[in-house]
Amino acid sequence: MAARRDRPTQDGVDLRERILDALRELLSERTFDTLSVAEVISAAGVSRASFYFYFPSKQAALAELVRRAVGAGHEAAEPWVQASADPKETLRAGVDAGAVLWSSNAPVLRAIVESWASDALLRELWLAQMQTFTDATIDRIEADRRTDPAMAARLDGVDVPALAATLTWTGERLYYLAACGVPPFDDRTVLVDTLTHIWLSALYD
Repeated sequence: MAARRDRPTQDGVDLRERILDALRELLSERTFDTLSVAEVISAAGVSRASFYFYFPSKQAALAELVRRAVGAGHEAAEPWVQASADPKETLRAGVDAGAVLWSSNAPVLRAIVESWASDALLRELWLAQMQTFTDATIDRIEADRRTDPAMAARLDGVDVPALAATLTWTGERLYYLAACGVPPFDDRTVLVDTLTHIWLSALYD
């Protein structure tokens, strides 16, 4: 099926968003590896020239969607990261917000998790994005250790960067399983309770 030509009244921002919206919608029906650029172009109703003006590849378009989801993820974690309230309460709230985020962005986040190991661009992207969560976790742990003697004693001798990476990657895996509808993590309460318990046990209990 040939792609429709761009309507002349549409500006660049609109065309770019149509491409991203089309890719997001297609990912709710198909896996990323089975999609072609031609199918995205057709679904978006834009010209091939417009697609390649904004994105050099379908991987680049997916990368933009992933960056947006990750940005929202950092916003969700902000109360805990910034120590704006009781750490146990803000931690659980952040985990729950993460569950909502993954649910609302499930097609996009499933796509990156399933594709990053086999594509160099997506691998670099996802490892870098996950590192941002790990770095934020390291910063919060170190801040807590400076103000909480009990926590400092509990984590004495612990490799904090490795611990932070373990916690963030464990979250990635469980959120992914939930996004795929895999029991028991398809139950949001179970997912949030489990992840919160893991984080609290590792850091505060």
